[in-house]
Amino acid sequence: MSTDLEQFYEIFFEESSELLADMEACLLRLDVNSPDLEDLNAIFRAAHSIKGGAGTFGFTDMTEMTHMLETLLDRLRKGELAVRSEMVDAFLRAGDVIKAQLAGHRGEGEADPSVAAEVCEELKKLSDETQVPAPSETVADSGIQMKAIPVETDIGVSSNVAISEAVSESDVAKLTFRIEFSSSGMGDAAVENLFANLKRLGSLEDITSAGGKDHKLKLTTASSEEDIWETLAFVVDPANLKIEVATQCVVEPHSSDEDSAAEPFAGEDEFSIASMPPAPGYGFFPGAPAAPKDVDDSESQLSSTPQQNIHSNKNETQNVTNKPSSKVSASASASETSSIRVSIEKVDQMINLVGELVITQAMLAQTASQLDPVVFEKLLSGMSQLERNTRDLQESVMSIRMMPISFVFSRYPRVVRDLAAKLNKRVELKTVGENTELDKGLIEKIADPLTHLVRNSLDHGIEVAEKRIAAGKPAQGTITLRAFHQGGSIVIEVSDDGAGLNRGKILAKAKERGLPVSDGMSDQEVWLLIFEAGFSTADIVTDVSGRGVGMDVVKRNIQGMGGRIDIESALGVGTRISIRLPLTLAILDGLSVAVGDQMFIVPLNYIIESMQPTANDIKTVSGHGRVVQVRGEYLPVIALHEIFNLHPNVTAVHEGILVILEAEGHKAALFVDDLIGQHQVVIKSLESNYRRVQGVSGATIMGDGKVALILDTAALVLACQQEMV
Repeated sequence: MSTDLEQFYEIFFEESSELLADMEACLLRLDVNSPDLEDLNAIFRAAHSIKGGAGTFGFTDMTEMTHMLETLLDRLRKGELAVRSEMVDAFLRAGDVIKAQLAGHRGEGEADPSVAAEVCEELKKLSDETQVPAPSETVADSGIQMKAIPVETDIGVSSNVAISEAVSESDVAKLTFRIEFSSSGMGDAAVENLFANLKRLGSLEDITSAGGKDHKLKLTTASSEEDIWETLAFVVDPANLKIEVATQCVVEPHSSDEDSAAEPFAGEDEFSIASMPPAPGYGFFPGAPAAPKDVDDSESQLSSTPQQNIHSNKNETQNVTNKPSSKVSASASASETSSIRVSIEKVDQMINLVGELVITQAMLAQTASQLDPVVFEKLLSGMSQLERNTRDLQESVMSIRMMPISFVFSRYPRVVRDLAAKLNKRVELKTVGENTELDKGLIEKIADPLTHLVRNSLDHGIEVAEKRIAAGKPAQGTITLRAFHQGGSIVIEVSDDGAGLNRGKILAKAKERGLPVSDGMSDQEVWLLIFEAGFSTADIVTDVSGRGVGMDVVKRNIQGMGGRIDIESALGVGTRISIRLPLTLAILDGLSVAVGDQMFIVPLNYIIESMQPTANDIKTVSGHGRVVQVRGEYLPVIALHEIFNLHPNVTAVHEGILVILEAEGHKAALFVDDLIGQHQVVIKSLESNYRRVQGVSGATIMGDGKVALILDTAALVLACQQEMV
């Protein structure tokens, strides 16, 4: 496969994934009692676009599935069938099958053919149903929009020319298109497959010179130009693709009764559209080079001048026909100019280079700080300006990796819908702060923990309708996902109005499992027990919960991202679980500390305070090390020089500095020689460049060129707590 073709495959895979996500979102918000026609049209367009691309690459399994989707959706759009909940369920299952098929073509698994056949059969059964239309239904109700334009021929006979956006089933409109493209870089098999797909659309004539790579074709078809674009655009470079309407529109009636109505104009009154500009590039390549400029909207002229001869109506008729294309072209053009698609590797490379620039600037600033400010005033002024510009550049580049958390939130309506149906519960999902931005790396890692929390709220938190009504609550429960910025962190909350956590039940379960608990524990300490491995309060083990697997994974993943979890709960009222994460994994705000001749970085979000204790505050616990008394609370002391085998400048705790840390509800005091200052550092992976070091999460390069290790604060605090037990 050529490199260019691989790029087109990748574009198809990415765009199809986005279209499937959009289609699922439309299905989940679709009101079966009063469906929005625009939502149905959006779902149809998504299925149609996927079908066109799949057909181009020969993915017949996806083509068959999307064709069945189109058939049923088309009947729903036309009002021939009423939308029902089982149809929405079938659409969602079809979307799952297409996702699996798409993953299979990407080499990431294999779809089950039996499931696909079952869903296809279900869609066919639904689309074959009959429904008698109401007597009041009109042509407009079936989705065909008509506008009658009275015109007068040269011999004075008045008639109506019907211009419509959709051709009725009794007539077949055919156009001949002139297609020109280059097959340079394409294999013979790809060209043959492309020709086979075009022949399926209609009558194909090849007028290419023998052996030439610049192909010229004529295609007479009833398909739209959108279908032709979708057939070609994934394989052929859009820059070398040109599609033009070659001949007039011919309407072939299915019955002789309609001959007089469908007979085309003759002579100088012929309805010619040979000069009609080509429609915009549809499918996954909007705004392609062959796309026309927007045409003027002449609808007002048509309505205000109904009595004109056929000559004066030619241009007006063309404008009405192209009006939808103009809208598509305008929106496609706006979309294309507002964003571009760039691989994440390029973004990461740029972030790394900017990180190196920040380090270089810090080195220069440290060197310049030793110069005489009077003699080198201009140099120091320039260094200050360089620092501001470097910081602005760093923030701008980092913002490229920031994505709205709606990318994660959008997957949970489906999760809640399916699980609520399985558990026979009525649940509404609300989302707040979907536009809150988070680093892409965190977006990818937060999805699984949030899924566990949402499922846990629905299974353990929300009660069944009967219990809620008996407790004086609405029958329908509510789960709320909320995201917002707070300081230098992002907070994500998962809350429900369910039964809340049962303190007594959790403590009883913990004692049963032999965990070190007591009745005097605070609520926060009790709530955190649900994150212990294998811990579950479920009475019955089901395929949803009960095995104690999930919440411990949540805790571990959040810790791995440098975050923490807090729980608030009230029995009978509900539960709120808050996740606090850093905005990015690439930059860290930290406090630099010195131990001997070594420097370490302590993440700021773990630091409570720093202090110099007195000798009376330090106590020794036999066999367990030292503790320090801080406002009546005894905290274990972590001596960095002992952990990393260093030679400190001071060995007595009361002669050094203690940095009070808090991680996962536990506190400890970090013993260091001195505090250097606060820095915003660029994180470098120590594991990928050297090896994993216990108690260290990464490294950075300081302004003097030396490497400083970034402490894994949570791991140090937890290890110290375990030693004290």
